[in-house]
Amino acid sequence: MLLKKLAQIKTAGFVLKPDTLEIKPIYEKIKAQFEAKGLRVLIAERSAKMIGLEGLDFDKMCEEADFLVSLGGDGTLLSLVRRSYGYHKPVVGINAGNLGFLADITIEDVDNFLEQLFAGEYRIDNRMMIEGCLKTKEGKEQKFFAFNDVVITRPVVSKMAKINASIDGEWFNTYKGDGLIISTPTGSTAYSLSAGGPMMYPLTQAFILTPILAHSLSNQRPLVVPADFTIELSSPEEKVIAVIDGQDYYDMHEGDILSIRGAAEGAELLHRKDRNYFSVLREKLSWGDAN
Repeated sequence: MLLKKLAQIKTAGFVLKPDTLEIKPIYEKIKAQFEAKGLRVLIAERSAKMIGLEGLDFDKMCEEADFLVSLGGDGTLLSLVRRSYGYHKPVVGINAGNLGFLADITIEDVDNFLEQLFAGEYRIDNRMMIEGCLKTKEGKEQKFFAFNDVVITRPVVSKMAKINASIDGEWFNTYKGDGLIISTPTGSTAYSLSAGGPMMYPLTQAFILTPILAHSLSNQRPLVVPADFTIELSSPEEKVIAVIDGQDYYDMHEGDILSIRGAAEGAELLHRKDRNYFSVLREKLSWGDAN
């Protein structure tokens, strides 16, 4: 957790859930609530065009905004965090559906959130980011950042993925099965959890390596390693797929190496001061419910 505050609270930059025309009246209501508090509201060009409005170039919006707002679900917030990462602006998620793990401000709670924001009753969490580089056998490099996870998986259902994994240059395992998830603590409640991985407090600095349906008689369990280790992944197969946060896809061929490490700087998420991670877990996972 960072003991920092926003330098000023004057301008908010909005990104909306894509392909969701029905979000327009929700955005207009929230925009009016922001403006009633004296906030200038910007909207990214792509989001604005979707609902028939004029917007601002995404990069220009990030430069001018004091903080960024994702209006949608966790997927919308994921995309915004990655796209805006270089600007290091705090991101807050307003959930247009059910309470999310990341987008945790409900539409009904916007006024209350704004009051807390101006009263200084908020916090800015620093979440670990993954810095990755896919280097082909020809020497070409494709660099990227991930917020939730990087997944190496088979290209078609009929094939099995074979993934060689090294840590700090030393081979330690070959995973055979449907694939391998390399997750941040934030991503521990996403795909990794579905594949049997552990939940990890989101401000922890560590990787979770979770095999997906391992085809092995040995006990292939999830592995947690410190974020300052460098993980290298390759495959002797003709082709596997690297999926970044479930949104970007890269082909990996024999001889290609995917290198992953913890990014030097994390992503900043803006939350209500009273937001409790364990309460979110209890609600989302129905902990303590009567059988």
